[in-house]
Amino acid sequence: MPTVVDSSGWIEFFVGGANANRFEKAIEDTADLVVPAISIIEVYRWVLRESSQSHALTVAALMKQGKIVPLDERLAVIAAEVSHRHRLSLGDAIIYATALEASAKLFTQDADLEGLPGVTYVPHPAKKT
Repeated sequence: MPTVVDSSGWIEFFVGGANANRFEKAIEDTADLVVPAISIIEVYRWVLRESSQSHALTVAALMKQGKIVPLDERLAVIAAEVSHRHRLSLGDAIIYATALEASAKLFTQDADLEGLPGVTYVPHPAKKT
């Protein structure tokens, strides 16, 4: 089954966080890995801010081992509808719409996506209430 890992999952994996193992299988199964282009933007920006351009380029190269899905007009309209329906941010809506269109399971630590169909929510230990 195709899988999408949202940006929070990629970052958790790359920093070796407490939930890294929850995203590892999906990330390492590159044959089924679907990567929304916006995830590369978000993760690259985060790594660039927290580390270096060299590290960010390495991370982006690893992400590109999956199937990159660009944001085209059709996906943009679906993302807008998903954003409106579920009150999601632009980035979350694009990632979720990409997962829906790929019939993929979405793995995330983002509470805004919790409970949506096809989403596996992994609560971040630091954010438990």
